Amino acid sequence: MWFLLRGIKAGATHAARLAYQVLSRRKVAEEGAARLARVLTAFDLTALGVGSTLGVGVYVLAGDVAKNYAGPAVVISFLLAAVASVFAGLCYAEFGARVPKAGSAYVYSYVCVGEFIAFIIGWNLILEYIIGAASVVKALSEYLDSLLNKAISSHLEAALPIDSPHLADYPDVFAFSVIMAFSVALSFGVKESTKFNNVCTAINLCVVLFVIVSGSLKADTSNWRIPESEVPKDEGRSYGTGGFAPYGLAGIIRGAAVCFYGFIGFDCVATAGEEARRPQRSIPAAVAGSLLVVFLAYCGVSCVLTLVLPYYLQDEKAPFPFVYDRLGWPWAKYAVSVGAICALCSSLMGAVFPLPRIIYAMASDGLLFRWLGRVNEKYQTPLVGTITAGFLTGTLAMIFKLEQLIHMMSIGTLLAYSMVASCVLLLRYEASPQRAGAERAAPSRRTATTVTVLVTLYGIWCFLMMWCVNSYGDRVLEGHGGYTALLLLATALVVATLCCISRQPVSEKKLAFSVPLVPWLPGLSILINVYLMLNLDYMTWVRFGVWIVAGLVIYFSYGMWNSTERRRTMDSIQLADQIIDGHTALLNHSGLTHALG
Repeated sequence: MWFLLRGIKAGATHAARLAYQVLSRRKVAEEGAARLARVLTAFDLTALGVGSTLGVGVYVLAGDVAKNYAGPAVVISFLLAAVASVFAGLCYAEFGARVPKAGSAYVYSYVCVGEFIAFIIGWNLILEYIIGAASVVKALSEYLDSLLNKAISSHLEAALPIDSPHLADYPDVFAFSVIMAFSVALSFGVKESTKFNNVCTAINLCVVLFVIVSGSLKADTSNWRIPESEVPKDEGRSYGTGGFAPYGLAGIIRGAAVCFYGFIGFDCVATAGEEARRPQRSIPAAVAGSLLVVFLAYCGVSCVLTLVLPYYLQDEKAPFPFVYDRLGWPWAKYAVSVGAICALCSSLMGAVFPLPRIIYAMASDGLLFRWLGRVNEKYQTPLVGTITAGFLTGTLAMIFKLEQLIHMMSIGTLLAYSMVASCVLLLRYEASPQRAGAERAAPSRRTATTVTVLVTLYGIWCFLMMWCVNSYGDRVLEGHGGYTALLLLATALVVATLCCISRQPVSEKKLAFSVPLVPWLPGLSILINVYLMLNLDYMTWVRFGVWIVAGLVIYFSYGMWNSTERRRTMDSIQLADQIIDGHTALLNHSGLTHALG
């Protein structure tokens, strides 16, 4: 019996070791030869990042945050959100310089963490880009429909009604047609498509500039110094205490959490690593440039909005048309409409562009069906994957309502940001050979394993700390000793773990761009992302779980067995076996010859 148990234990240990080796297969971080056309300049990438990030939210987000969260201090909220986005952007920039391949966070995690986690990240990004593109094209359809006095919806609802509480009232054929047109345009040439995106982005920025200049003519600094006595007291609704920060520091931070979503989208720049001319330099420059432009636009718009009109009078859904009506400038609403349409087109391009590239990268690695990654020889684009992704996105936009699409928030994007920051930490402390004459010790396998454990623990402590903040923040502010002690303990664990990581030897590998202040800056990025993820609603996590289960079925039934890395490993094993067999045969032949002699 004892021998049987010992055999079962040994077999289980061996199986676990094999499973770990399979799930942690890594992709070699080499640039290699690009199969896609390298035609995108740093300007193209910056315009792509600005277009996908500075969407229609610039015309809506400032009014919403000013009225409901921060008041005139919405400027500070945008600043905090921009700083948090810069942390994530710097991590993306280092990986863009380190791994200039198509696929963004998927490739980054494949290089650093392993195949299984990479598949989860890539599968999650597919969901996020599909929902993002479907939401944008649905918003574009509804916006144009409102400008045409409901002409599109009334005709389609009369001709093709859908009687289901879980679907839209009618099939939005217009939204489907638009998404397919964008997909076809991207299939037939990236450079031509980015020219259109550049034009839309330029018009959008011009309209934003028009809003800032025209609004500044009517600016009144007294709107930032409204006394509490003049703040309206509505039943069931509080507008704070007036002044610059009527909702206090807590309101500014909550507003920053909302504003953070206005900066999501710059990561699409990192998906173009194989189509950028000089990715090691252009991708970091484009990430930084796009975030700077977007922040200046948000800052200028929010300043003008709160200086022209008191924060409590803002319209959350359409602040600028409302402001121009109050100013007696109805003609200016049309300029804002042009900017909003161009912003939607740019956002749509930014959402549609990275989706087929994620699919292409995963299909090329064998984790998804390989026919999705076929590159057209004439246009040098993943044509099949682009059309397939466009069809799926268009179908979702056609049959679902806008609010149903946007309920799935940005959990995948935030998780990807956290994974990239974690990968930066792991690669910065990865094992490397000791160079002759080096002044300090090089990272060893032991120290690299130590950092891996510490980064894992750091993620757990971040969840504990942010859970305390979310659940018991008010009680901590009220001075409750037990909750305060729990928060201090979690904070101490977070800081102590980062201190332990910083004591480990750092890799001396030279990069075109490196994140400064490692491990503190990536660690702060992870902490912020965890806080934002914990603020998402329950159903978001449920839908996320359903999507992940579907992905696991694909991975364990197809991807794990058709992985390019698995084939490479099997080929290496077969080659080693052949060499060993050859040596054995040679030794046997020599022994036989010696015996006969």
